[in-house]
Amino acid sequence: MNEQRRQVLEMLAAGKITAEEAERLIDALGRDQLQTSPGTGSGAKSRPRYLRVVVVAEEDPAGEGSSRINVRVPLQLLRAGVRLTSLVPPQALSRANAELHRSGVNIDLTQLKPQHLDELIEHLDELTVDIDSAEAKVQVFCE
Repeated sequence: MNEQRRQVLEMLAAGKITAEEAERLIDALGRDQLQTSPGTGSGAKSRPRYLRVVVVAEEDPAGEGSSRINVRVPLQLLRAGVRLTSLVPPQALSRANAELHRSGVNIDLTQLKPQHLDELIEHLDELTVDIDSAEAKVQVFCE
């Protein structure tokens, strides 16, 4: 990670900027790097920046017609969140893990590491999930 991105994440962690402002700054840094990178051809595949979930229901339960849900999560926000877990005290992580497990979510927050998230995001680049049913259409993809 370059120094400018680190500074943006530190400002976000300190509460000096909002997540939206951090996203805009990091996007601008990414555009600057792409413009100044030598040998960046038009055939190069860009790194995904968002995880997108789209749900289109043809008719909602109340019979009021179709509805649409469109969620766009910045992957940079996920990266920042994982890095912020290093600031959480171990006893708090243990309690959070216990509550998650009690709720049926078997995730160990102590095992979240930035390098694992970067690897996951690299694999998300090729993720596309389409679910069509009589009631709704669900799409999950990266862009």
